[in-house]
Amino acid sequence: MKIGAHYLGNSRCEFIVWAPPASGMQLRIISPQECLIPMEKIERGYWRVVAEDIMPGARYFYKIDGSASRPDPTSFYQPNGVHASSEVIDHSAFAWSDDRWRGTPLEKMIIYEMHIGTFTRQGDFGWAVKRLDELRELGVNAIEVMPVSQFPGERNWGYDGAYPFSVQNSYGGPEGFKRFINACHEKEMAVILDVVYNHLGPEGNYLREFGPYFTDKYMTPWGKAVNFDDAYSSEVRNFFVQNSLYWLEYYHVDALRLDAVHSIHDMSPRHILSELSDEVEAFSKKRGRKLYLMAESDLNDTKIINKKELGGYTIGAQWCDDFHHSIHAALTGEKTGYYADFGDTGHIAKSLNEGFVYSGGYSSFRKKRHGSSSRELPANKFIVFIQNHDQVGNRAFGERLSTLISFEALKLAAAALFLSPYIPLIFMGEEYAEDAPFLYFTSHGDPDLIRAMREGRKKEFESFGWKKEPPDPQKEATFLDSKLKWEKRREGRHKVALDFYKELIRLRKDIPALSEPDKKNIRVTHMEDRKIITIERGFGLGGVLGILNFNKSDSFLELDDFDREAVMLLDSSDVRWMGPGQVSPEKITKGSKVALRPVSFVLYKMEG
Repeated sequence: MKIGAHYLGNSRCEFIVWAPPASGMQLRIISPQECLIPMEKIERGYWRVVAEDIMPGARYFYKIDGSASRPDPTSFYQPNGVHASSEVIDHSAFAWSDDRWRGTPLEKMIIYEMHIGTFTRQGDFGWAVKRLDELRELGVNAIEVMPVSQFPGERNWGYDGAYPFSVQNSYGGPEGFKRFINACHEKEMAVILDVVYNHLGPEGNYLREFGPYFTDKYMTPWGKAVNFDDAYSSEVRNFFVQNSLYWLEYYHVDALRLDAVHSIHDMSPRHILSELSDEVEAFSKKRGRKLYLMAESDLNDTKIINKKELGGYTIGAQWCDDFHHSIHAALTGEKTGYYADFGDTGHIAKSLNEGFVYSGGYSSFRKKRHGSSSRELPANKFIVFIQNHDQVGNRAFGERLSTLISFEALKLAAAALFLSPYIPLIFMGEEYAEDAPFLYFTSHGDPDLIRAMREGRKKEFESFGWKKEPPDPQKEATFLDSKLKWEKRREGRHKVALDFYKELIRLRKDIPALSEPDKKNIRVTHMEDRKIITIERGFGLGGVLGILNFNKSDSFLELDDFDREAVMLLDSSDVRWMGPGQVSPEKITKGSKVALRPVSFVLYKMEG
């Protein structure tokens, strides 16, 4: 069932809203001229009316049983915030210029995650467009945008959105987002949109007044769960299915990243993730190009990305937290919270080989067995990272990796990312070693919600042992402190880091052994006592050998089992990269002894 306010042209607009308990529903037009229009109840609890003399820009509410006026739950735009009127949008009016855009294949993506509000000083889509050339020069070909659905106030990560179909007004609204996506496509960059289907933000969320969108069968960190399998769930499911198709159709988005699917509860014979996958695949065929779903999950459950014939949901790819945790714990030495399960180079090696580190083994942090084996799954099913908004922003003080480890260790982490067989993701600013924090920030208007949010954040940090009071999310300074300092990318170690990332991405793209996500032609070994990992990708001519030294002391590796010749492509300890100086040989062969600087890596290409 189509939902929302769809402008039909000729001053006519069709309004459809779901409110099964209501005995009466009225459309209240408040501009340009106020009037009340009765709506007709049709099948399955939907209400509908085709209103005359309605133009794009008209503002409206719904009145349920003659009670208070409420915004449209499927509002396409909330120009004055979460409590104000909804606005009619004519999606056909935008002049797209991306007819020839065919998308970026998932397996070729170099993803760059950004938060629109902090990506630039001005914090909107228009100014983000001005930075796209620099991202293209970096080598990025896919932009992942943190949620843009309307949230309360002007400062938020986006996961408190109350209107899943409405683009945040302070970012530039629907027109601004379309211009941003159109510009990305013109520069041959795909757009991935982060969407939240596990909960809605509490402030400005009037869904409960319209119908049973939530159920008390399950509880989530945000309260009652979204109703995906209780009475009336068919139309709740339709709400979210239509939302996914809405972004793909009207905004030309290339992929959707589904936030925290482990908090989606559904015991239906056909899980909502499976339904979303089917609907997106059908729309892809209709559109004539491949569109994708990606999932975030902390369950290490292969069901999410497995094919349907294996009992899976056929989601295109999944974030792999274990890769991040392995690298982070090894380089920082942190052992609190979930980092208690990581820290050995063996964890890194297993993630490089398989994906999940915890594949049914016992987790001391969770105090139970955790995960399933991903050994047989293709490499293009996993998105990996050494930083992202969660792993930085959910620290009490939002510290980036650049402030937690040495510059040499930072380069080593980047090498592990781009030498991996998986799809790499960079968090904005990472490419030039940004040291400004990425903090948690909000601009809620509800005092009770503000108090609950502050208390919840403190409790969340308990397992990590962070005792000091974190910055207040409500203060504007917390938000301003989180903005990228773009001028840094032109100076000192920040420029070196940027050039280093450019080189890693160039090598990743230019060398077939690195550019193909492939777990079959990879051999990873590790020496725990010496904290050395070797990564061989492609075993013939043109293959590569990476040697990663996580030891804080000088080390060496004898290549007794190496039966080829290879030449050096990159050494992180080279003075060019502000390193202490290269000690590894330019060429290697069987029996070569490779000296290694502390926390460094070298990359060789096979010649014979």
